[in-house]
Amino acid sequence: MRHPMIAALAALAMIPAAANAAPPKGVWTNPKKNVRVTFQRCGDAMCGKVIWASPEAQEKAGSPLVGTMLFEDFVEEGPGEWSGSVFVPDIGQSVSGTIRQMDANTLVGEGCVIAGLGCKSQTWTRLR
Repeated sequence: MRHPMIAALAALAMIPAAANAAPPKGVWTNPKKNVRVTFQRCGDAMCGKVIWASPEAQEKAGSPLVGTMLFEDFVEEGPGEWSGSVFVPDIGQSVSGTIRQMDANTLVGEGCVIAGLGCKSQTWTRLR
């Protein structure tokens, strides 16, 4: 009887770190480090609002970014995996998206324009 318990404990030890990572609350930056977003609880979901953007990012967006909710209604689909809606300022519309939390300081976000087509991904890094 002790052998199955040891096997179960060994299997638990092999679960990836992302499964044990806390929700992505905090301040994150995009790969170019020209946008900062704060992730926080919004009701039963997570959301991410722009708290800082470089002048270049603001200009490319064509409208003020600070205060814009980029990530909305992100719900946990599994350990370290979230899905919701991503606002893409460059095109002025929201698309479906996912976030995979690779570890406590790394998120990989992906957004798709139409049912898995026109997808792009970005790796975001925790600042605090």
